[in-house]
Amino acid sequence: MGTELDLEKNKSSQKEFQTLLNKDFENRKLKENSIIKATVTEITKNFVVVDCKAKMEGMIPVEEFKNDEEFKNLKVGSKIDVFLERIESFKGELIISRDKAKKMKAWKKLEKVFENQEEMTGYITGKVKGGFIATVEGLPCFMPSSQIDVKPLKRVDHLMNTPVKVIATRIDKNRGNVCVSRRAVLEKSKSAEITEALKNIKEGDIVDNAIVKATTDWGIFLEINGIDALLHVSDLSHGRVKKPSDLVTIGQKLKVKITKIDEKTNRVSASIKALTENPFENIEKKYKVGEIYEGVVTKIMDYGCFVKIEEGVEGLIHSSELDWTNKNIKPSRVLSISQNIKFKIVNIDKASKRISLSYKATLDNPWDKVKNLVGKETEIKINNITEKAIFGEMIDTQLSGMLHYKELSYQENIEDLKKFKKGDRLKVKILEINDEKIKFSKRAIEKDPLDWFKDNKKKVGDIITTRIYEVLKTGVKVAIDNEKKLIVTIRKADLAKDIADARPEVFSPNNALDAKITELDLKTRKVKLSVKAAQIDEEKSLIAKFGEGATKSGATLKGIFEKAIGKKKNKNEK
Repeated sequence: MGTELDLEKNKSSQKEFQTLLNKDFENRKLKENSIIKATVTEITKNFVVVDCKAKMEGMIPVEEFKNDEEFKNLKVGSKIDVFLERIESFKGELIISRDKAKKMKAWKKLEKVFENQEEMTGYITGKVKGGFIATVEGLPCFMPSSQIDVKPLKRVDHLMNTPVKVIATRIDKNRGNVCVSRRAVLEKSKSAEITEALKNIKEGDIVDNAIVKATTDWGIFLEINGIDALLHVSDLSHGRVKKPSDLVTIGQKLKVKITKIDEKTNRVSASIKALTENPFENIEKKYKVGEIYEGVVTKIMDYGCFVKIEEGVEGLIHSSELDWTNKNIKPSRVLSISQNIKFKIVNIDKASKRISLSYKATLDNPWDKVKNLVGKETEIKINNITEKAIFGEMIDTQLSGMLHYKELSYQENIEDLKKFKKGDRLKVKILEINDEKIKFSKRAIEKDPLDWFKDNKKKVGDIITTRIYEVLKTGVKVAIDNEKKLIVTIRKADLAKDIADARPEVFSPNNALDAKITELDLKTRKVKLSVKAAQIDEEKSLIAKFGEGATKSGATLKGIFEKAIGKKKNKNEK
């Protein structure tokens, strides 16, 4: 009886304890997937045991603390944040994580500082493709190679596993990715320093201690009291500068003038030429157009040569102003760098700071020697033969001119070009000199075949005796003079009065043929002959002489011709 009563009391006490315990757990308000506070109750070799005010204690692997400074000071009774995954697993265990708690806490902090662009401390723990892994608040983040410093670094060993200041530049919550930048912190710090330093200088200041940091083809980078500045190549001198590196060395101190400060970008521009007077200011007073001066060749280009007139003043001799005989001559064949020369000023453009010079104007002009030689004979050497002309150089002056194929002979045959080759020498006459262009003529030194008409006093309407030179399908060519230099073509329609007799094939070379001059223009060299017109004239002449009363007596034209011819024969016989 007593035993049963004791059992009932024990069961009642257990139920009461369970009820009190359940109420206690309800009051603790533990929620899964949240961060809770836990108290360290024991530290073993492999685990850190904590009390989370749950039904049982939780165990956290020591590995989750190894990279945490907090582990060094961890002891029984310490309060730490843990992530509660499950209050009770299928094994009845409490599932918690210190690592996840740190990452979740770090993520929330990163989201906050990303909005405010606050600086955080991180550790560069490893290298990956395209950048580095930076652990920030226990959360691995990606740092691109370009964001580790303001300038490319060959080695980053000194930055590995050491605390560095970074700023979050991009957060992807869906993928859980974070990008950070150390460069942004450095630039921000540098920008603040520059802003502060810029308060001590202003535009127009002259600085004596600008240090050369680097040189490029387009300028020099300087350091002025801790501030970077650019000295552009155009601000080095009033004249032309070939290479900035030829004028300065790294570490050299220069005296410069601050010409511009950009408040938005904090960029500073400096100038050396601003320290001296612009030599182009009174250039027209020092140098006159048309006058001859001396200078030094400083640069040779394909299009001409630059000449130093004085310090900071240069002029250009265009290739067309180097040589009288060749406007397209290569400048390096005429002048060389550092050569002292005389030149003539052609033009001064003060606004654009350009001076045009002429070298050939200081030399004897061969054109002056030949301008009075028009109509005179000379000798040329063939330099080139084109499709329609010969180009040759005068032996005594080296001036070049053109000999057109029509000026080779009075026949004006383009095939005559094939009779000559490069290097041949020819006697020619100068026909024309205009705009430094010469025209030659070979036929002009020969007797003009058309002079035959003058010598024999022949004119339009006269009948002349010719010799057939060549028979064509469209007519015949006849030679007027005995030397056969004056050749004229008689068209088929002009070969005879009767169409049946006007066939070219009935004619033979070297036969005599009487023709009438129907057109003669010595200036345009146009000559036209007609056998038909000669026959018509002869017919009219015979009719006029023998045809009086002929129609009344029944005489025919044939009889009249025969009668006339018979009389001519009788006279010849007598």
